[in-house]
Amino acid sequence: MESVNPATGETLETYEEPTGADVDAALEAATDAFGSWSETPIQHRRTLLADAADVLRDRVDEYADLMVREMGKPVAQARSEVEKCAWVCDYYAERAEEQLSDEVIGSDAAAHTLVSYEPIGPVLAIMPWNFPFWQVFRFAAPNLAAGNVGLLKHASNVPGCALAIEEVFRDAGFPEDTFQSLLVGSDTVEDVIADDRLRGVTLTGSEGAGRAVAGQAGGELKKTVLELGGSDPFVVLDDAPMEHTLEKAVQARTQNNGQSCIAAKRFIVHDDAYDEFVDGFVDRMDDLSVGDPADEDTDVGPQARQGLMEDLHDQVERSVDAGAEVATGGEPLDLEGPFYPPTVLIDVPRDAAAATEETFGPVAAVFRVEDEAEAIELANDTDFGLGASVWTENLERGERVAREFEAGCCFVNELVKSDPRLPFGGVKNSGYGRELSEHGIREFVNRKTVWVQHGEGSSDLGSVQE
Repeated sequence: MESVNPATGETLETYEEPTGADVDAALEAATDAFGSWSETPIQHRRTLLADAADVLRDRVDEYADLMVREMGKPVAQARSEVEKCAWVCDYYAERAEEQLSDEVIGSDAAAHTLVSYEPIGPVLAIMPWNFPFWQVFRFAAPNLAAGNVGLLKHASNVPGCALAIEEVFRDAGFPEDTFQSLLVGSDTVEDVIADDRLRGVTLTGSEGAGRAVAGQAGGELKKTVLELGGSDPFVVLDDAPMEHTLEKAVQARTQNNGQSCIAAKRFIVHDDAYDEFVDGFVDRMDDLSVGDPADEDTDVGPQARQGLMEDLHDQVERSVDAGAEVATGGEPLDLEGPFYPPTVLIDVPRDAAAATEETFGPVAAVFRVEDEAEAIELANDTDFGLGASVWTENLERGERVAREFEAGCCFVNELVKSDPRLPFGGVKNSGYGRELSEHGIREFVNRKTVWVQHGEGSSDLGSVQE
């Protein structure tokens, strides 16, 4: 397994993949670690999470540089990602005990009834390369706080990040084997999922990968949480605050070099605002600096791999062939490495690739609509349902439109983002389940009903089983 700098093509490091015996030993170690970790008082688990946050902040430049070199993230954004990982650790260090406390539910007058939230065991996280620290920590922080142990199968192009994350927990004082990185290929994942010692699987990745993992895990009767792709609509109504909207539109499409599931991809603009939006959007996309992701002034770095850029350009070409017009960009840059320019497509047919497929790079498809109703209809005309945003001066109108979106995360006058305090996830082909907040920490737990009878019941109705 090789780590390669996408901006230069330089091989950074070569890693030896573990053998089948190594993976078996890791699963056994995880099972053993769960026995003691699940019994560790939650107050101590919270303390260690806070310590992990301190490790991250102490090493923010080191880990940011690692992301820059392994997957091409602009360095300022990489530092922000490390800081966000520290935030999620702090959040659960503060809130996990409250979120996992017994929930007393009234029932029979002669009984004390409650729900207890208890850990289930080793959980496998299959994670992508585009946010190589954040997407792991938003899984690890709540699950370690809950008393589960983690096994990470990271993307094959960010093995250094995988081992660095394991290092964070080790150096923060977590017991050995409570979090392990398995530098294995996708062909090994099936064996891990099938193993009786594994109790759950979470995946962030493509729709195809999600279907494969969910199908196998379902056959094994194991809980899954899936966060898959997206084709998020960015709806600009006729009364949108234009300067703010344009600023956020550029950020929403090009952050992380455009490689984000929750990036705005389809810009749906009311006819009365269309010309002003397109003119301003194209100008701002043209002004972005594309180049070395280690340079502080770079806005957009390379695509993570050559093949990903080629796939993106193919989508642009097929969209143009279908009738779309390139307003800016549209051709790979003559730079060493897979650099693609910020690109705006207008007059995009609704059956074109840029309208129906997820474009994983800095390519924006702009659509003109006549009214609010058409905007909502087009926003929902997709198999995906991860995020959506609407832009308007009228906040009541914005909230009403947001409630019409078929998506898991809907925003008014803000770009779609994840926040430790709020549940995150999608619907339709964007997956199911939730990460973060109280909802996320309760995904991989046994929600155990406990009934303590104090005296004779008041009714025989509850005695009817099933």
